[in-house]
Amino acid sequence: MNDFFKTLEIQRWDDHRYYHHSRINQSLHLVSAISFVVAYVMLWFDPVISALIAWLVSMTSRQAGHFFFEPKGYDHVNQATHEYKEEIKVGYNLQRKVVLMSLWALVPVLVWIDPTVMGLFEAHHDHWGYTRHVGTLWLGLGIGGLLFRTIHLFFLQDIQTGLVWATKILTDPFHDIKLYHKAPLYLMKGQLIDPGVGHR
Repeated sequence: MNDFFKTLEIQRWDDHRYYHHSRINQSLHLVSAISFVVAYVMLWFDPVISALIAWLVSMTSRQAGHFFFEPKGYDHVNQATHEYKEEIKVGYNLQRKVVLMSLWALVPVLVWIDPTVMGLFEAHHDHWGYTRHVGTLWLGLGIGGLLFRTIHLFFLQDIQTGLVWATKILTDPFHDIKLYHKAPLYLMKGQLIDPGVGHR
């Protein structure tokens, strides 16, 4: 068990020091984390609404931070190229995220083209029905994306690495709030890059 938590600590540290230099990215992760916590609460009351919050607010803000604001050049602090960091990424690197987010974007199109989604649903009759069908599929995509990469890691590395990564993903919102709650304050002071990232 100690080895599990040590591996979790390493994965979290590597994620922070390699992929969260930008204060804008950190601030967007804070928005994402707070909305994910709201989505977790809503999961108990209405899983479809939970999925809509998670994908429309949490995931879009989180991935926008990575795609548009995180530096892609040479990482002098960690002495690593962007290509190297993409190669060693345990979870979803940018290439895999493009695939995941493309599937996410295609879901509303699929429901629009085929309201029953090949017989999975009764055809919707209003905008709310359409939205709930999209949310249901997004819920499935979120669960599927988590399970797919977890099992993938079982074969690429080992079972513990996969289980640790899944644990990290599910608990990231709480950890990100702790880690990045001051990021907007630094950003308002004009600090675009975290000067301490990479230093424990």
